[in-house]
Amino acid sequence: QVQLVESGGMSVQAGDSLRLSCVASGEPISAYVVAWFRRAPGKEREFVGTISRAGTITHHADSVKGRFRISRDNAQNTVSLQMNRVKPEDTAVYYCAAFLGVTGEVSQSDSRYRHWGQGTQVTVSS
Repeated sequence: QVQLVESGGMSVQAGDSLRLSCVASGEPISAYVVAWFRRAPGKEREFVGTISRAGTITHHADSVKGRFRISRDNAQNTVSLQMNRVKPEDTAVYYCAAFLGVTGEVSQSDSRYRHWGQGTQVTVSS
């Protein structure tokens, strides 16, 4: 089965940009629908963005739409989350997740995702 490892989390200032990466191993990530979720302190896990197997379909949460963008490079077995104009409320642990899907499928439901990374911390200060 696929293993996922996130990286790129750091402490930044409001308005900055950063890029998170999720690298897959064990199986080609091209077979998987992938998403980013986040969990802020004291809050439940929240959907951020999802991308179809070929990368042709994406969906982002309203809270990040226009600021964050999910993308993938199947040749590099990597899914990324570009985060622009970050806000203090974006502070959270960000998780990469995946499930075996069909062409064109995406999902914002965390119950669909069977494989999860360990998370990477993003802290945004004002």
